[in-house]
Amino acid sequence: MSPESVTNVLTVLRIVLAVVFVGAGISHFAPAVQRTMAAMIPPPLRSTGWRSPTNLVIFTGLCEIAGGIGLFVESTRVTSGVALAVFLVAVFPANVYAARHKERFGAVAIQLVPRLVGQVVLIGLVLAVSLGG
Repeated sequence: MSPESVTNVLTVLRIVLAVVFVGAGISHFAPAVQRTMAAMIPPPLRSTGWRSPTNLVIFTGLCEIAGGIGLFVESTRVTSGVALAVFLVAVFPANVYAARHKERFGAVAIQLVPRLVGQVVLIGLVLAVSLGG
């Protein structure tokens, strides 16, 4: 694959990931999504000074929106990519909690190993599009 082809693939992938992150962030403002995500926050993390788990869900939504937009802007691309990678690590405990309580979260509770693999792949993709293209 030529360097130009690699750049083109990374550009398309970066746009797709940016749209996905912005869309996911916007979804954090839907009341039903907020309730589900707030319930997914592990109990020890619910009293972190955010006053309510819903505030933490709103904050994470804003982080996703900012990170997604940042992937579009050349001057913020690297910072946004690294921040999104850190973000994906930071929210993983909520995914673990949901996976351990499948009876409570249903389809949202993806089994732990596939979720971990998916999260690692997503982190790799975000870093590749932000650092490599």
